[in-house]
Amino acid sequence: MPERLYRDEAVILRTYKLGEADRIVVILTRAHGQVRAVAKGVRRTTSRFGARLEPFSMVDLQLHHGRALDVVTQVETLHPFARSIAGDYAVFTCASTMVETAERLTADGGDLGTADSPQQYLLLYGALYALARARHAPGLVLDSYLLRALALAGWAPSCYDCARCGAPGPHAAFHVQAGGAVCSACRPAGAVDVDPGTMALLGALLSGDWDVADASTGRERAQASGIVSAYVTWHLERRLRSLSLVERV
Repeated sequence: MPERLYRDEAVILRTYKLGEADRIVVILTRAHGQVRAVAKGVRRTTSRFGARLEPFSMVDLQLHHGRALDVVTQVETLHPFARSIAGDYAVFTCASTMVETAERLTADGGDLGTADSPQQYLLLYGALYALARARHAPGLVLDSYLLRALALAGWAPSCYDCARCGAPGPHAAFHVQAGGAVCSACRPAGAVDVDPGTMALLGALLSGDWDVADASTGRERAQASGIVSAYVTWHLERRLRSLSLVERV
């Protein structure tokens, strides 16, 4: 008989009210992928761990396998990212977009639920840590996270060589449907002209080269953000609700 109790690290993605005192929590765990569980009584003022189950927080959980939903039985806070994130609107909207993306990419039972959940968990943790500690501009952290999360799901864009024929770059155009940079010979209708600095920024965000990313200009960041938004929307097949709220500087 399988064990009914299990423990795991997790990031809280989303919460929903259930009944008068309970919540459903959507979590991305390190070892068990995305889990939906019931946290009973957490909306009561006497709850022992209601405040620990806030979106963006990293926690250590004990859960009990249930028929439809698992049940949260213990919670310990590992990193209370929510405290730092909730106080800054720009940071909050970026974090909201990240957890919405993670929820979409790791959902069970869907075409997008085949992503590598342990790696998605570690990537999300690192991005939330960078946001909470103000390591880089929030928009850069968000765009880097989105590109790398899609890359883990199998949709890494080409930011140097031609995505169609492989001709060595750099190239001056980007086409979302083609998969990234395109050379002049392969350039299809709908490709957008991209500044050399912007293409370099996209590559830096994808690879995690923060020296290059932090040195980018406002124009390059704005153009890169537009490309990343279009790329994410195309592959997720719908626009992320939180993305429309992100302030781009």
